[in-house]
Amino acid sequence: MNMRSVIRASLTAVALSAALPAMADGSGQTVTPTFNHAIPNIPGKSLIAVVVDYAPGGTSPSHVHAKSAFIYAYVVSGAVESQVNDGPARVYHAGESFLEEPGSVHRVSRNASKTKPAKLLAVFVVDTEDKTLTTPTR
Repeated sequence: MNMRSVIRASLTAVALSAALPAMADGSGQTVTPTFNHAIPNIPGKSLIAVVVDYAPGGTSPSHVHAKSAFIYAYVVSGAVESQVNDGPARVYHAGESFLEEPGSVHRVSRNASKTKPAKLLAVFVVDTEDKTLTTPTR
């Protein structure tokens, strides 16, 4: 499966996200699982996609992901500010993307706007047995 196929499948999953349950935590973000499938040619690995909808001013708490997780993040709409590990915080606009290496700390993840919503697609390549994808660091 090439990266374009992964992105195409993930964006299709975004379109289907309204039909799946979402998890809101009171911080102005809603996380909706959209896709979960074992990767047949990589035993023990799965591809998981979630959509993070940020309300204006919404934020995600500082967090780490499953130790096996490699993450491709794509800003679907709006603008998202992100800081991974000790790198600089950066604002990503619709159509831009970033990645998180396994073991990274996602220190900042928030809507860069106080007046407009934002949407982020996060695509995980993770060990299939890893069920907890995100753990707050505080």
